[in-house]
Amino acid sequence: MYQYSRNDNLSALDFVRGDYLRELQLARLQKIVRHAYDHVELFRRRMDERKLTPDSVRTLGDLGKLPFMVKADLRDTYPFGLFAEPLDKIVRLHASSGTTGKPIVVAYTKADLEIWQEVMKRSMASCGLSSRDIVQVSYGYGLFTGGLGAHYGAEALGATVVPASGGNTRRQVMLIRDFGVTAVCCTPSYFLHLIEEGRKDGIDLRELPIRVGVFGAEPWTAGMRQRIEDEADIKAFDIYGLSEIIGPGVAIECSEHKGLHIFEDRFYPEIIDPDTGKVLPDGETGELVLTTLSKYAMPMIRYRTRDLTRIISEPCACGRTIRRIDRIASRSDDMFIIRGVNVFPSQIETALLSVKGTSPHYNIILYTENGMDNIEVDVEINEEIFSDKVRSLESLQAEITHAVESLIGLRVKVKLVAPQLIQRSEGKAKRVFDRRMR
Repeated sequence: MYQYSRNDNLSALDFVRGDYLRELQLARLQKIVRHAYDHVELFRRRMDERKLTPDSVRTLGDLGKLPFMVKADLRDTYPFGLFAEPLDKIVRLHASSGTTGKPIVVAYTKADLEIWQEVMKRSMASCGLSSRDIVQVSYGYGLFTGGLGAHYGAEALGATVVPASGGNTRRQVMLIRDFGVTAVCCTPSYFLHLIEEGRKDGIDLRELPIRVGVFGAEPWTAGMRQRIEDEADIKAFDIYGLSEIIGPGVAIECSEHKGLHIFEDRFYPEIIDPDTGKVLPDGETGELVLTTLSKYAMPMIRYRTRDLTRIISEPCACGRTIRRIDRIASRSDDMFIIRGVNVFPSQIETALLSVKGTSPHYNIILYTENGMDNIEVDVEINEEIFSDKVRSLESLQAEITHAVESLIGLRVKVKLVAPQLIQRSEGKAKRVFDRRMR
């Protein structure tokens, strides 16, 4: 039996399951549902429409009776319509970039921030980090939750924090080298950019003390993980979170890399059929729905994330007993339909990275030709291949085309691009450009 110690930088609840955890979840669920019902008009109205009250929640199974919340709810009630505490109790506001319509605004009480720090500390410990590490946070700070979330979690762990934020990539690489950084937190696509910029200045990350990457904020594939680990000689960990729920720190991989442990004492997970809303059993793939069990400034009850995954309830070799979710490589709203075929960007990335000579930098362009929708994939190839003979390039192009077609069942147009021509992102990478005629 695991013996918990305060020096472990882990929560005892990571290793406790069964009746105690379920009783804790139910008590917290009942309390947060009553809080939301009493203080959030939208939630109360939807409960009343279903003839439900907080007393309707007698078991964890009763959660499935409650109404869903979706991202549009946050935009429709902008800016403070979902707050369940008065502004004099709110100590922090974050917001999305608002690239499509109004931004979403999220709020925290002092106690909410302490919980966020707690789950981020547990996340860092799950990656094998400790007070002996130097952690460079290369997520953006400010309204985006990534930077400050990782920052306070690493500080709570006792690690030395380098608050680099995003951008100024060459300087970031210099800091990694000069400060002896042992862990970096950023998006996986930005870390690839760090590797590239380091090489330009003769800096090989494989020769530096860095050993851990904590990557999130965008979907990434197993192929992308392998490329990162090979080119930087680090262990890459997938971290998951949403601003609407709390920020990063909802779930994290352990050393086994077989799913992400979800901190279900704070965030209760469900998997539903995205079309019917029916709750699915553990093990079946569907849409992840999350309920915040102890976030009081802005409770999220049954929030539809649009992320596709499954719950893994089998024991993990690491010893943690909290359940896991599969890595999230796609979202239901990322999917596009071409000539009746459902296609996810992650499928195309997997095909590209299976072909030797390609890079993880690509664009997917959707276009209409002769009244029919089509896909063009622009993919960078490495310097050695690009300078090769035309026949070799044609052969590579055909190999990529075949790899993508075999995976998605559609023939695509593949365009080989010279190194460094595809724009790098300092935050979430934009991969899909929809230019279809409507």
